[in-house]
Amino acid sequence: MRISAKAEYACIAVFELAVNHAEPHPVRVKAIADAHDIPQRFLVQILLQLKAVGLVESVRGASGGYQLARPPEEISLADVINAIDQVATPSSRKTSPKRRNPVVPMNSAGVHALRAIWREIDLEQQRLLEATTFADLVRRTQLDSGLSYQI
Repeated sequence: MRISAKAEYACIAVFELAVNHAEPHPVRVKAIADAHDIPQRFLVQILLQLKAVGLVESVRGASGGYQLARPPEEISLADVINAIDQVATPSSRKTSPKRRNPVVPMNSAGVHALRAIWREIDLEQQRLLEATTFADLVRRTQLDSGLSYQI
């Protein structure tokens, strides 16, 4: 799976907004950028892109910033990644270029079987991204931090 740096930054930003969803104040861009070493100008562009598709909303003013437009239970990883990267669907993926004198004919049963597996992997990947919400990710971090042992 390949996710662009921009999509990963977008997921980090939405995660931060999800963690702070219950807070009355929006999260400042500078706080997210500083906490995760994301260039602030780049983060603003990402947040504007997420705002354009209705995933986040901005609050203007001295105590302004960004917050989720919907509860974290209603925003999946797929929502964010697809908003940032135009993800190619399995059927739109380009096939490998034809080579001269291939050892295995490009229309062989083996090639068809491989391509079927690639499509299955793509579909399962998309299913997992759609099924995982930011509320799930917040719960995972809370569980992970609660599992620290001391001796």
